[in-house]
Amino acid sequence: MIPFLDVKATYTELRAELDQAYHRVMDSGWFILGDEVNRFESEFATACGAAHCIGVANGLDALVMILRGYGISAGDEVIVPSNTYIATWLAITAAGATPVPVEPDERTYNLDPARVAAAITPRTRAILPVHLHGLPVDMDPILDLARAHGLKVIEDAAQAHGARYRGRLVGGLGDAAGFSLYPGKNLGAFGDAGAITTNDADLAARLRLLRNYGSRVKYEHEIQGGNSRLDELQSAFLRVKLGHLAAWNARRLAVAGIYDEGLADVPGLVLPHIPAWASPVFHLYVVRHPRRDALQKHLAAAGVGTLIHYPTPPHRSGAYAASFPDPAAFPLAMRLGAEVLSLPIGPHLGEDAAREVVRAVRSFSSEQR
Repeated sequence: MIPFLDVKATYTELRAELDQAYHRVMDSGWFILGDEVNRFESEFATACGAAHCIGVANGLDALVMILRGYGISAGDEVIVPSNTYIATWLAITAAGATPVPVEPDERTYNLDPARVAAAITPRTRAILPVHLHGLPVDMDPILDLARAHGLKVIEDAAQAHGARYRGRLVGGLGDAAGFSLYPGKNLGAFGDAGAITTNDADLAARLRLLRNYGSRVKYEHEIQGGNSRLDELQSAFLRVKLGHLAAWNARRLAVAGIYDEGLADVPGLVLPHIPAWASPVFHLYVVRHPRRDALQKHLAAAGVGTLIHYPTPPHRSGAYAASFPDPAAFPLAMRLGAEVLSLPIGPHLGEDAAREVVRAVRSFSSEQR
């Protein structure tokens, strides 16, 4: 069996470093908002080319808090991709605002800058591009539009730790960025965790209040905040794994290279398109096939684990379907949902296993012929 992702292997490889980090925290007796959080925030901000990092409880909270930090709420609109994980949309509605979906570029599956301008209205307050699958969005046209209209640009970087756009690091491109540090991410904790990066000092100060009951001094509450704090233990683990992020991303790129070479001529199979200006990190290796479900079934029988990211676009989910009753809306998002398939990838997928995946995919094509 070739698993889709071997999360346990991260501990196996880094056992000594992670165990040392665990004992360091446990021996300190300090578990919330201490030295490990401060050090991780500093190190991760540097890794993203940003001035500030605020550790929070999870990736969804990261996006919600950025929106709240900028005062985006009821009556406001936020432009968002029509195809993304639903958390991107949930953050907007959790802040009280309205998601305005825009279809992606069909080659990259990312927000299409050419379609964004038509979605801007007097109520638009922000654009929320998602660096889907670890591939950066074409950000410069979006940033130009935002400047022209006085809008904020908030990156959903949940899948793009370490990715670069025209040589610039994801997480420092817009006004702020929200990261998920869920265990399966390129940089993942051993539980839920998240982070926000920004070059906006005023926003950073407000976010530190929002995550901690609106307080910077115990029992003094300046604003109505909440509780969304990255803890010391996860911070210590993340600091260890951050030191290996570049090497592990390189391993992902190597697997992607094997897939690119081995699957290039498979009929009907669409491989990831990587623009010349992008340096992706392949959180996912996503292919398309008109007989996706049959391909997935074939791979499962061959012992290859796969996943579908994502079968149901947000506008067709129970959470949002009432707001988008037209079944013909966002046809590209619907088509992607019916055709995409994520092949196994990760820093612990060996070359031999990757070539087995290639053989299994090619055998499906042979059977079809």
